[in-house]
Amino acid sequence: MTERKNALVVRGGWDGHQPYEATELFIPYLKDNGYDVRVEESPKVYADAEYMAGVDLIMQCMTMTTIEKDEFAGLRAAVENGTGLAGWHGGIADSYRNNSDYLHLIGGQFACHPGKHPDECVGEQSDNYVPYTVNMLPAAAEHPITKGISDFDLVTEQYWVLSDDYIDVLATTTQKVREWDPWNREVTSPAIWTRQWGKGRIFVATPGHRVDILQDINVRTIIERGLLWASR
Repeated sequence: MTERKNALVVRGGWDGHQPYEATELFIPYLKDNGYDVRVEESPKVYADAEYMAGVDLIMQCMTMTTIEKDEFAGLRAAVENGTGLAGWHGGIADSYRNNSDYLHLIGGQFACHPGKHPDECVGEQSDNYVPYTVNMLPAAAEHPITKGISDFDLVTEQYWVLSDDYIDVLATTTQKVREWDPWNREVTSPAIWTRQWGKGRIFVATPGHRVDILQDINVRTIIERGLLWASR
């Protein structure tokens, strides 16, 4: 009998990203793939070194909010020792703005999501929903996370990401220049990436604003594969 693994789900932060509903989409998938799943509503658990030493995978959906020094130290130590860390959208790429070391761990940080023309905005989340393409790079063709997936289109928040070159990028997205934008050339950002940190693997997908986007077949498949890839 195959020994089951341990997955930790850490969720919370800004409600607009539906952290409860979004993580519930993937918890059954983890259980079906041999994981016992523990769910926590804050990063406090990261400070429990004894428990974290036995975690094979962290699925984090925690937008903004804050993390304490001991909590972050525990998270980083777990990853360095082989715990996988995976997530999507603001739940991993816009977490814990009070801690620059977290940004260093992840390798990419949400900067903005340029929205519609100001005349079209109505003060809702949909002001930032724009059509865009996720472009697969050559490295994606044979990678277990993205193999068999071609470029695909979405209408949702398009993340402009600030990143370093220690991430391994599988897909990008390019911000166009529109007549009302202050930038004057196109900007390409990573949309799907991985990162090796110590013995641990990190996986990030920037699509995933709300449940409807997570249910897109391409987005969901990439995240499901990314979870398993990142795991110890």
